[in-house]
Amino acid sequence: MRVHPDRPDQILIEFFDSKGINLSKSAEKKIEGAFFKEDFRRAPVADIGNIVQVYQAIDIYSRSFENRLNATAMQQSSSKVVIDYAYAVSGAVLPQLLAKFGCDAVVLNASLTQNTPSVADRESLLNQLGHVVEALKATFGVQVSANGEQLILVDETGTPIRGEALTALMVDVMLTAHPHSTVVVPVNASSAVEAIARQHDAKVKRTKANPTALMEACYNDPNAVLGGSGEMGFIFPQLHPGFDAMFCIAKLIELLTLQERSLGEIRAASPRIIHKTQTVRCPWSAKGALMRHLVETHRSDTIELIDGVKIFNRQHDSWILILPDASDPVIHICANGHDRAWVDETVREYRLRVQEFVVRDQGIDEVREG
Repeated sequence: MRVHPDRPDQILIEFFDSKGINLSKSAEKKIEGAFFKEDFRRAPVADIGNIVQVYQAIDIYSRSFENRLNATAMQQSSSKVVIDYAYAVSGAVLPQLLAKFGCDAVVLNASLTQNTPSVADRESLLNQLGHVVEALKATFGVQVSANGEQLILVDETGTPIRGEALTALMVDVMLTAHPHSTVVVPVNASSAVEAIARQHDAKVKRTKANPTALMEACYNDPNAVLGGSGEMGFIFPQLHPGFDAMFCIAKLIELLTLQERSLGEIRAASPRIIHKTQTVRCPWSAKGALMRHLVETHRSDTIELIDGVKIFNRQHDSWILILPDASDPVIHICANGHDRAWVDETVREYRLRVQEFVVRDQGIDEVREG
């Protein structure tokens, strides 16, 4: 149980299976349905079981954390890193871990607070972080969020790296260190990932765009070295199956030292892929019919159905993805290609298609764009 990382006025209750992986959306909905309908038998007191307190959780995590890093590279690194904890709980854990390796880390906003920073507050803190990195001539900066699961990087010039650019950067760094391996990303991630993987003779595994699918794929593939995306965070399967921004920071210090590269250099060398996403309102009742309509109106050899409907344009080496949101009555439209004009036009075309279909299917006078 924790405060929701994106909605500070809500409590988030999460369930994990025996492997430490989030339950699937379908299993979550079954639990919610049974709870709200109260359609379940009350368990006798003797059958409830015991509550086990793991008092050494941080020590167990710390040992595993340290064992999966190159201690020599970390200790000999001349990197200076500025870390903005944004008043989150990771500020109570990560400084101790980095101190064991003698890392030169400048800490910002590490004190714990009851109030979760708003989106505007985070942007203000990120801007401040960029100025500090530039002023101190630091190697890089990082803002940690979502209880230590997610992060945004700031390169040596103070420029933020997030989203698809962050995904591409992490894939590049990890595959340079582990060529011929596998990275796992969601179906809506930029195709820059495949371009980078080809340079390292590596494989890319695409999954549904939800944390459970990413965690399962990383857990089941012994060759996987990285999973996730800039939007959700990153998984390091050798450590544990969850998203871990704290380990990501330490791994970056290690690998940038060994590879003798900067974040700015890596980002400059990334493939130039245009990736654009828009959100359109769509009632729950229309989502299934919309997906069927898209499948029926496109050739089977041009579509992929891992999650939503992904339509490939072989001529432009591009694709468009229409992805229903699992939590809200909206549709996400993602276009990916080398030509900005094609991406912009294709997003506009499919946004209109979705809106027109919903109007016809639901008899709605107006569909608002998100």
